[in-house]
Amino acid sequence: MSEDAAPGRRTVFVALGSNLDGPREQVARGMLEIGALPETRLLKRSSLYRTAPVGYLEQPDFINAVAMVATALTPHALLDGLLAIERRHGRVREFQNAPRTLDLDILLYGDLMLREHGLTVPHPRMHERAFVLLPLTEIAPNVLIPGKGRAADFLAACHHQQLERLDAA
Repeated sequence: MSEDAAPGRRTVFVALGSNLDGPREQVARGMLEIGALPETRLLKRSSLYRTAPVGYLEQPDFINAVAMVATALTPHALLDGLLAIERRHGRVREFQNAPRTLDLDILLYGDLMLREHGLTVPHPRMHERAFVLLPLTEIAPNVLIPGKGRAADFLAACHHQQLERLDAA
């Protein structure tokens, strides 16, 4: 998974999602800001996907994408950087699955498996969500989810989840 990362850097995949205040622009700006984090370089970006909300359904559709980055940041330093980007975009956490200006989640951090308060890698529900798996496998078709298997192998189980591919991020 880390063939594109420079020595001392890990290949990391970050999910982006937005359904408020110009979601396409929120995701596009979020991509640029992720790539501008210290010791981090944007390697690839998926297309944008329009998806129906999950959990709380009384809200607008989401725009989702996945970024592949190379970073020398630790998982917690990367998380801190992502949370700072969310705050700059006006993210408010009112309740679980609430509408949001920008949501950034670490999906995979190399082959690391980590379960700590506030950070679980791989993302615990990524293998159940088409809005993560489809953009992820678009940019990394053979990527493995540590402890689970190939991400592409989980797509069939998500066939009932509706996604619409839009343009590139």
